[in-house]
Amino acid sequence: MIKVCNVSHHFGIRPILRGINLEAGSGELLALMGPNGVGKSTLMAIMAGVLAPLQGHVEVDGQRRRSSPKVELAIRRKVCYLSAEPWMPLMMSGREWILAVGRVYGIAADPLMEHTERLLTAFDLAAKADATLFSYSTGQRKKAALCCTLASGAPVLLLDEPFSGGLDPSAILALKRILQHLVREARATIIMSTPVPEMVEGLADRIAMLRDGQIVACDTIAGLRAHAGDGKNLDEIYQRLVSPQSAQNIDRYFEKPTP
Repeated sequence: MIKVCNVSHHFGIRPILRGINLEAGSGELLALMGPNGVGKSTLMAIMAGVLAPLQGHVEVDGQRRRSSPKVELAIRRKVCYLSAEPWMPLMMSGREWILAVGRVYGIAADPLMEHTERLLTAFDLAAKADATLFSYSTGQRKKAALCCTLASGAPVLLLDEPFSGGLDPSAILALKRILQHLVREARATIIMSTPVPEMVEGLADRIAMLRDGQIVACDTIAGLRAHAGDGKNLDEIYQRLVSPQSAQNIDRYFEKPTP
């Protein structure tokens, strides 16, 4: 469903992404992992069509992004992008905003209203559904943004750090179960970014690890484990492949300075 072809990007003279090639198919959840500032959000924005890469291109369902207004509009009907810090109309209620997003994606009124009620209940927002988003807490706003994304019914979801933003444990559980359902039952294509290994273990079909603007590994957890050596869990694998100097840096903190 989505293919990244030799994408490179930089801001000023600082390279952010260098020759990225990546694919994700229907019925697959692909996780992007890497330290802060490595280019995960930039890559997500390029896949979403928000940024134009300086080199390379992105294809969705065989169509090339930004090749023409007609093609780009067709792609946008299939893709829903949730940025790490989404804009929200704070004077609208949560219910109004979810319904508005669903209508943009052409969801019929009756199934949209029914789905909205289920989403509000699943994310524990039913009591706040008709209050303005301005009155929501940080975590509640993130829940509302997730509800909007899921209400779109788009077959391709691009989620930039969906588990951040103050989500409580019940919301994290709800999101994980809904994403699993979308992948297994609806055959959705989901790409999500996160710097936290615990958020993708048991959820992602494959994991792409970024370091210095490049993909250093992309495989299942079992494949990454074999590639990394004797790493037992994902955080150990991540450290070996992406940040091998982290343990040494932490140890240096505890070293006493020489008198």
